[in-house]
Amino acid sequence: MSNSTMISWQRDDDGVVVLTLDEPGKSANTMGAAYIAAMAAAVDRLEREVDDVTGVVITSAKKTFLAGGDLEGLREVQPADAAQFAEMLTTIKSQLRRLEQLGKPVVAAINGAALGGGLELALACHRRIAVDHRSVKVGLPEVQLGLLPGAGGVTRTVRMLGIVDALMNVLLKGDRLSAARALDLGLLDELVDSQEALVPAAKAWIASGPQAVQPWDAPGYRLPGGSPNSLKFQQVLPSIPANLLKQLKGANYPAPKAILAAAVEGAQVDVDTALLIETRYLTQLVTGQVAKNMIQAFFFDLNQATGARGRAPGHEPWRATKVVVLGAGMMGAGIAYVCAKAGIEVVLKDVAQEAADRGKGYSEQLVAKAIKRGRMTEEAGAELLARITATTEPTAASGADLVIEAVFEDPAVKAQVFAEIEPFLDPDALLGSNTSSLPITGLAEGVSRPADFIGLHFFSPVDKMPLLEIVKGEATSEESLGRSLDLARQIGKTPIVVNDSRGFFTSRVIGTFIDEGLALLGEGVPAASVEQASAQAGYPATVLQLCDELNLRLMRKIREETKAGTLAAGGTWTEHPAEGVIDTMIDELDRPGRLAGAGFYDYDAGKRSGLWPGLVAAFGANPDHGISMVDMQERMLFIETLETIRCLDEGVLETVADANVGSILGIGFPGWTGGVLQYATGYDGGLPGFVARAEELAERYGARFSPPQSLVELAETGGTFADREGATA
Repeated sequence: MSNSTMISWQRDDDGVVVLTLDEPGKSANTMGAAYIAAMAAAVDRLEREVDDVTGVVITSAKKTFLAGGDLEGLREVQPADAAQFAEMLTTIKSQLRRLEQLGKPVVAAINGAALGGGLELALACHRRIAVDHRSVKVGLPEVQLGLLPGAGGVTRTVRMLGIVDALMNVLLKGDRLSAARALDLGLLDELVDSQEALVPAAKAWIASGPQAVQPWDAPGYRLPGGSPNSLKFQQVLPSIPANLLKQLKGANYPAPKAILAAAVEGAQVDVDTALLIETRYLTQLVTGQVAKNMIQAFFFDLNQATGARGRAPGHEPWRATKVVVLGAGMMGAGIAYVCAKAGIEVVLKDVAQEAADRGKGYSEQLVAKAIKRGRMTEEAGAELLARITATTEPTAASGADLVIEAVFEDPAVKAQVFAEIEPFLDPDALLGSNTSSLPITGLAEGVSRPADFIGLHFFSPVDKMPLLEIVKGEATSEESLGRSLDLARQIGKTPIVVNDSRGFFTSRVIGTFIDEGLALLGEGVPAASVEQASAQAGYPATVLQLCDELNLRLMRKIREETKAGTLAAGGTWTEHPAEGVIDTMIDELDRPGRLAGAGFYDYDAGKRSGLWPGLVAAFGANPDHGISMVDMQERMLFIETLETIRCLDEGVLETVADANVGSILGIGFPGWTGGVLQYATGYDGGLPGFVARAEELAERYGARFSPPQSLVELAETGGTFADREGATA
């Protein structure tokens, strides 16, 4: 056996060659240059010694089977590199074709994650066996990075599963599937109980004398579900692009469209031509800006945000054992559920038992839904609910090591509930507030231990939204920050860390998006056009719909508090055009939002039934308003980015990664941009192009679009946001 390369070779007495992936110096195997060289050597040798080989087993010496391509390298591929990149893909695919046409059975023995290129290697094997363990994740997540599976993933899943199932269950979702789910879908063929059983199971299958040919290489092969030319497929074909169009809403996501095209076009030709089609589409994507943006945000920035920050290497994470959630409304109920799901004992406290019980009822509904969908057993559901105690009694908090307050946005109310509960807590309990906008430093004055007080800003609905915005007040200790980061990991949330200010980062920035949408309405742009602009920009919730969900009365209350705070601090208040729209909707039209059953939309039994026709009379709908769709979209995108830069300048934000991740996961900034700061970096012409466009928008629509001086200087020196971080408070 030789270990001089990434792939070691061992031929046993039974003639089975075991190829073990083990990339030197890496924690995970990747499909990079080392892999390509090692696989070339392995396939060459297999072909030379094929008469002495009875079968091949491919496995891994690491915790993962094989990760995908080198994302750092993919991020750097430029249009001028297209030919070289395509040649590299051709090499990888040629190796896999030679492997599956070796004439001897090849088995993938999957011991850990097989995502992207890892699954594509496995798909080129004649059988796929995996350990039935939670650490095994299988899938093709490339679409989530603005890419498509380029090592045969599109071509082979289409031929294994059929066009519709491959697209709808694997390629367009990009899910990381459990071993059991992958078996159900047909991506895996067999599961074993342990890693030790993998190679013996593979050898047993080889010994059974199977056909060493892929279905698509066998005579008489027919595509499952029918070819694109078949009548059966023609009946379902129109629904696929229609569903995709509905999902994307015109936003700038080229990868799903490329995947659809590669799948349908590739299904009409032979395998090798289909692989070439796949290569051409991936080359277009990888040399484009959207893929670079998404790789930056959803891999590099996300890994930085979720990494071991705030703690020294080897530090034993703090774990909450009992949490008191103060307030059983929508936010409190959601927080209680995610904590209980993570195994934490929860006391859900409210002023009325009926309200507390209703809050626990939210968890009961989520558990029932999960059991019905097969995502949770009845036993696990019962255990989760048993961890939640709904009460009005402060004594139930006895010994709790964590408090998360989720009551009304009123400093006096928050101080009152903390004063009531503090005497019953563990002396070192972490004190958290779920406030979305009130400064943490001021709220800390209402507790006895300001150093242990920190903002824990969740997002609604808490059970679905992945972000946790951790807000440091002036007195917050580093230990409290560290425990908050540990908590985020414990309950499965992605944390960002910001310094104190009114609105922090997320609420402050999303407010500018809302204001810009409302300003457009006030300028006579038809409401439908405003909604279409925000949808086509890529926002998951359109701006007027979002206003209805947030409630205009709450928005005005926050505005008034912010204005009062600004003036009290000696600042000036510049009225925004959105203010008049909000005041008109509340004071003259009595349409504050969904909760009241009337807002920018009409509602029927709580469900949106369409934009309210009265908006035309209230604000006008001038078809000759003269504002292009591009201007509408970029007013929303630019205003959020400019406000984020101000947050960075003021030290509210400490890292670029937190800005990008927080904007996408917390406030719905379009994912194709890579986040607020990556949007500026990746804008046409880079930062100089972004500055020039901001100045153009400022000239047309107001000084709020003027680029901050820090941005101008960064652009002039040829820098990017990757070169700087925020000032620490």
